[in-house]
Amino acid sequence: MKAVILAAGQGTRLKKYTENLPKGMLKFAGKTIIERQIETYQKCGITAIIVVRGFAADKITYQGVRYYENADYENTNMVESLMAARQEFDDDIIISYSDILFEEDMLGKMMECREDFAVAVDANWQEYWKARYGKVDFDTESLSLDENENITELGMEAPKLEDIDARYIGLLKFSKSGLQKITEILERDYEAYQDKPWKQSGKTIRKAYMTDLLQAVIESGEHVKAVKFRNGWIEFDTNEDYETAIKWKETGTLNKFIQLNI
Repeated sequence: MKAVILAAGQGTRLKKYTENLPKGMLKFAGKTIIERQIETYQKCGITAIIVVRGFAADKITYQGVRYYENADYENTNMVESLMAARQEFDDDIIISYSDILFEEDMLGKMMECREDFAVAVDANWQEYWKARYGKVDFDTESLSLDENENITELGMEAPKLEDIDARYIGLLKFSKSGLQKITEILERDYEAYQDKPWKQSGKTIRKAYMTDLLQAVIESGEHVKAVKFRNGWIEFDTNEDYETAIKWKETGTLNKFIQLNI
């Protein structure tokens, strides 16, 4: 099993702290987010770690890591970054966004999942959102589950709260055969959706989010399993997120949402 950290984006909403840095290189409690992810992967037995770089690529230089480049990071998004590492699609892969931290237990449960497509989701997301934003109806996206906890739809912005069964985190597992399936989907749709919306986000295929790709997988007839958690992660998406996390660390509030070795 391998790990792929998607770290090509600039992170404009963190620009106060990352003007010349990829946001995964933001330091939290003395270590960068990417460094903490690498340590978590290694503790769980994953040693084949890949980082997809783009913006300020020269700032990410960890030893023992394989690197791929999304050279057109300014005009693309997560799906294009993942495909930059398609040379690694010969094994099951855990995929993580470079602006999140997650517990070893969460990673361990994702590694154990035997589905071709597995997505970590937070069933207790509203508690985190209330602490983070003071409200739950902000920066939301749809995620609907069936009776077997398969995702049936996701990625629509600003949905009704009843259309959010859990929160997408940015931690996924694709099996080797699942990776073959997404490659086939993208090869099928790539030319047709260069200049028109592809899936839920309304973006073209080159600017597509990972949730768009998952929606395409669902529409192809495949099952996408939601692996449910209650907290166990935090996200650094904005300047305020970073400042809030620092305050939470100082006050102990951080422990309500994630247990870190810091």
